[in-house]
Amino acid sequence: MKWKTLSSEYIFNDPWFKVRREVCEKPDGSIVSPYYVYDFSTWVGAVGITEEGKVVMIRQYRHALGEICLEIPGGCVDDTDASNQEAVARELLEETGYRFSSYEYLGRISPNPSTNSNLLHMYLARGGKKIAEQSLDHNEEIEVVLMDKAELLKILRENGIVQAMHVSCILYALLKMGDIAFPNQPSM
Repeated sequence: MKWKTLSSEYIFNDPWFKVRREVCEKPDGSIVSPYYVYDFSTWVGAVGITEEGKVVMIRQYRHALGEICLEIPGGCVDDTDASNQEAVARELLEETGYRFSSYEYLGRISPNPSTNSNLLHMYLARGGKKIAEQSLDHNEEIEVVLMDKAELLKILRENGIVQAMHVSCILYALLKMGDIAFPNQPSM
């Protein structure tokens, strides 16, 4: 089922976003041309839980949708990050001012495996304590929102979080913490 790449060229190359036009051969010998692949950096995101048991969420404007969205903290893995976990710890501190005492890896997901080459690595961060003010990028305006898990579950039931990768991370974190479970299945 795997395709062979016969040629690949960048038709757009920016530090944040790259687009490749490829010519591919399927196992049956047929040619797929053109096929476009979007290259983004590796992403990380975390559900952060404070020492008091509150969930650390963020609210920010997302221009592509034209909406203010409730999300989990996260962002791009930088070249200076030694690991994905270090990247998520940095992003949490920058966006929220919270440092966490432990991190559990929840897995990886693809934003769209048909077009995107990158992954989001998901974490559950526990033991959060506010130690600093936010240190935001020049184009970021982020409001930190603390909430109980019950409130987060209510927002999920009401489809109040539109970022699909963030919903996935939240669900994996809630499974890990035992706050939700699949019917007739033990929690993670």
